[in-house]
Amino acid sequence: MRKLVISRAEEQFVATQKKDKQPLKEKEKARQEMAERVARLRALRLAKEAADKGAAAAAAAEKAAAKNKKPSPLPQSHRR
Repeated sequence: MRKLVISRAEEQFVATQKKDKQPLKEKEKARQEMAERVARLRALRLAKEAADKGAAAAAAAEKAAAKNKKPSPLPQSHRR
């Protein structure tokens, strides 16, 4: 009889432990999904910033080239 009571108590304890682990697994899964989402968004943001920086550098180079372009020494009427 005593063994039956002990084994029943152990079964209940194991069932309680299993129930307690389930929410922890769900929380860990949610945390992992959030970390993956943040990493993906960070990668997209860094790629966009790099593209914007490249476009700004190209625009600045074009502007500098246009500014440094020397006018022709001939009057416009003599140019061909």
